[in-house]
Amino acid sequence: MRPSLRVPLALCAGLVIGVSVALTHGVFADKQAQQAQQAQQADTLPLSQLQNFVAILNRVKSDYVEPVSDKKLLDAALHGMLSGLDPHSSYLDQDEYKDMNAVTSGKFGGLGIEVTAQHGVVRVVSPIDDTPADRAGIKAGDLIVKINDTAVSGMSLTDAVDKMRGAPGTKITLTIIRKNAPKPIVVTITREIIHVKSVRSKMLEPGYGYVRISQFSSDTGDALVKQVKALQKDAGGKLKGLVLDLRNNPGGVLTAAVQVSDAFISKGPIVSIRGRDADSNHVWNATAGDLLNGAPMVALVNGGSASASEIVAGALKDDHRALIVGTRTFGKGSVQTIMPLSNGTAIRVTTARYYTPSGHSIQGEGILPDIQVEPAKLSGDDNSGLSIHESDLSDHLDNPDLKAFGGKQTEAQKTDAIEKKLAGDDYQLYQSLTLLKGLAIVGRH
Repeated sequence: MRPSLRVPLALCAGLVIGVSVALTHGVFADKQAQQAQQAQQADTLPLSQLQNFVAILNRVKSDYVEPVSDKKLLDAALHGMLSGLDPHSSYLDQDEYKDMNAVTSGKFGGLGIEVTAQHGVVRVVSPIDDTPADRAGIKAGDLIVKINDTAVSGMSLTDAVDKMRGAPGTKITLTIIRKNAPKPIVVTITREIIHVKSVRSKMLEPGYGYVRISQFSSDTGDALVKQVKALQKDAGGKLKGLVLDLRNNPGGVLTAAVQVSDAFISKGPIVSIRGRDADSNHVWNATAGDLLNGAPMVALVNGGSASASEIVAGALKDDHRALIVGTRTFGKGSVQTIMPLSNGTAIRVTTARYYTPSGHSIQGEGILPDIQVEPAKLSGDDNSGLSIHESDLSDHLDNPDLKAFGGKQTEAQKTDAIEKKLAGDDYQLYQSLTLLKGLAIVGRH
């Protein structure tokens, strides 16, 4: 005799979205359920597959080496169902759903890294600015192969993330493999509550601003406007140009990416999404107005720029509003929809692909920069094109027109010092500033 299903019926029915079934000894319990099943479309999960699921569930429950609860088995089935679709779909239990809501609001606990699954290990998409992972030197592209003393191989992404979570103040040791590193790198990190300030800004040189967006949370759009206006005030009312740094930005809230793009683009589409049916298709269009009033822009990207940051880069590139500089982006061109369930859990399902204004899907390809600039670390004797000047030579003739400076640095000397330091600290940003200044000069003629 086939054993009956020993789990609450509602849980089993919830495994098949849109299908309401009731199973007793592997058959439909009443005629009403049978009619509902017949009304489903041809691609509805076959009854034989559901019977097989019940049989496996009961066999594992009765024969597994240790007792296992119905909840654990069903949760595992749900995790497997969603994670088997693609790297971004997943089942979120109550704790995971709460954590996800905390991340999108800009405050959460952990290490401060965005990760994805890749060939049986965990790949770092990017570290978040000023978090334990960032301060420990974790880099985009690192492969996490061991968490404390446990190998990641064969572990689900959800389990790996669970192991990396923990109480603030506790330590965790990660073993990572990094491209071109001669051997695995072991890093010990202290967990903490992470308060993400998604937008930061500074003045690179007089008139040339810099805005860094580390991720897209619910308040990113408003924060960007405030930071740019503060830079404009520092510049005397108008910026000559702006560098928008999206490097190692793993993405976040789609509407925030639209708001950031709309701040600089005056008309036309920003991004569109297309799914299986017309109801899931949507186009976001820009509204009139440009926060910079036409001042030139450079958007800086790299392989850690993913999802929402690629939406911004793609919109700015297709609109010819900004020069895209850096290296090819991550290539996540899919949209995930969070669907809350009645018991405090949720599912995250890939429901659409997004497209740049020109209709280009970047899924698996990424955004190619207009100008490729690889990261570089300059040695002390490498000025990378920063030449010496007459004023650097010993015993050079004085310029009587500079006596007014009283031995202090001239504006030109100050600029040289800033650029030399920038070239050594962040070569990609230095090149972006150089290009931005060129765009500003061209725009004046």
